[in-house]
Amino acid sequence: MATLERAHVQISRAHVGRAGENGYAERFLRTLKEEEVALSDYRNVHDAYAQIKQFLEAVYMRKRVHSALGYLTPVEFEARWMTEHTHPRSP
Repeated sequence: MATLERAHVQISRAHVGRAGENGYAERFLRTLKEEEVALSDYRNVHDAYAQIKQFLEAVYMRKRVHSALGYLTPVEFEARWMTEHTHPRSP
């Protein structure tokens, strides 16, 4: 926590007993459980780690569109954001 505070990172978390405050995180965990964990048979914790990492990198970030991102993948959303925020605009 101190490392995040030194980097001026604001932590997003819900108050005790109010899980609905963090809807995006809750939705992400539901997606991960339904689309990866429930459909997989992991041999051990290392296999689970590798398969979940593969799902996140290949499917969640690059193939699965997200309504909260205007129906873009996270990779597409980030690329668009970087283009809009790092290139000087014409007058």
